[in-house]
Amino acid sequence: MDARINERLSKHLAAKGLRNTRQRDVIVEAAFATDRHFNADELLDMVRKIDRTVSRATVYRTLSLLQECDLLRVVELGRDQTYYDPNFLDKPQHNHLICLDCDRVVEFEDEHIALLHDCITRRLGFQPQMKSMRIEAHCDELSRNGTCRFKEHPELQTHHH
Repeated sequence: MDARINERLSKHLAAKGLRNTRQRDVIVEAAFATDRHFNADELLDMVRKIDRTVSRATVYRTLSLLQECDLLRVVELGRDQTYYDPNFLDKPQHNHLICLDCDRVVEFEDEHIALLHDCITRRLGFQPQMKSMRIEAHCDELSRNGTCRFKEHPELQTHHH
């Protein structure tokens, strides 16, 4: 796991007067062992594979702390649930393409989009702080073949470009 994650979290906890706990360490370890987006229940499942005693409440509290110090961000994937994205430390400007057919999420970065976001916000008199784009689309594979390997194998779903 990236040392910057523990460093940033430790500073945040110290500033709030909170001490680090072994259970919190386990949750952080599980959250950043994947580059897939996850919801709280999925994180709880991952955590309990490491330590069965971690409570749901501790997972929720830790998710809040990780959001507060900008290590995790909530992403709207249109699935009526809150999903968390662990990939912002290395790629603060990435965007999401979401397949309406198979729910696949593709992360992508594009310098033209970053420039466009800057131009638009500045023209309208704002200083951009956080930029993110979400595009919902139908995948070519399904319309071409009538099937989609991501629909049949959900474990393949998160991709980075």
